[in-house]
Amino acid sequence: MLLDIKNLHTYFHTDTGLVKSVRGVSFSVPENSTTCLVGESGSGKSVTALSVMGLLPKPQGRLEKGHIYFNGRDLTKLSSQEMRKIRGRDISMIFQEPMTSLNPALTIGYQIKEALKVASPKAQDLDEKILDLLRLVDLPRPEKMVKAYPHELSGGQRQRVMIAMGLANEPKLLIADEPTTALDVTIQAQVLCLLDQLKGKVGTSILLITHDLGVVAEMADYVVVMFQGRVVEKGTVFDIFDHPAHPYTQALLAARPSIQFSKDHFESSLQSVKVEVSQEEINREEDFEILSLSSTHTVSTFANPEGRKIHGPGTLKS
Repeated sequence: MLLDIKNLHTYFHTDTGLVKSVRGVSFSVPENSTTCLVGESGSGKSVTALSVMGLLPKPQGRLEKGHIYFNGRDLTKLSSQEMRKIRGRDISMIFQEPMTSLNPALTIGYQIKEALKVASPKAQDLDEKILDLLRLVDLPRPEKMVKAYPHELSGGQRQRVMIAMGLANEPKLLIADEPTTALDVTIQAQVLCLLDQLKGKVGTSILLITHDLGVVAEMADYVVVMFQGRVVEKGTVFDIFDHPAHPYTQALLAARPSIQFSKDHFESSLQSVKVEVSQEEINREEDFEILSLSSTHTVSTFANPEGRKIHGPGTLKS
């Protein structure tokens, strides 16, 4: 297993009190696969990714307990200097908004060169490598693009630059945090297609964070559903779409608008599924029971009052 997260708890110590953003999160990312982390805004997806990268804002953000194993190595035990040797080399991240992630005062070529020097600080002739990366992500006129500034590029082009920077050192794991946010539909499709193609070319596993179930259906091998800072269901993409077991997963799927065509007209409909969760459940410190529905499909009893009635082949307790 390339990435294995076990019982991760990430809290923020603020002036107004303790915020428990991630509570007991556990999931894995196999090699040469795409795992999608889905859930509403504020469910803990990005904080989980920042915990893996070791980029939690200090001193407020703290990894309170749990383990993050990458290639069998526990990242939670590493010093900041040791993490810097992994970050950008073995694990890279594409952030949500490329315009705020790219430095507006530096050219595209200079910023990609900085990414390359993470792995090879003394490397000199990187110009051809930079052009190869821009060609890899299908950017037009790469010779001119290296001299351009971020504001001279479109949103889709800036996102392609971010992908090029993320893949600069051929990482084993690429974390993409909502890489299609603020892009129009056609550019979204191009970026997703590019990521899928690059997974095959470079051999990189992808942890894709999104709340767009259309993206999940197109890209995912495995799906992890988060709600209120906890993993409530996980399985293959077919498990989640064909046999959703948790009320929150069902609510996410029901929120997709459906269109029914007939000979004379078409109708669109939107269903609503209620997810009941008490403040007592949210604040509970103990782990919730995990039910195993198959060898690849598990569901939590958190916010799932009917969960204990589910009888799968082997019920597990976390």
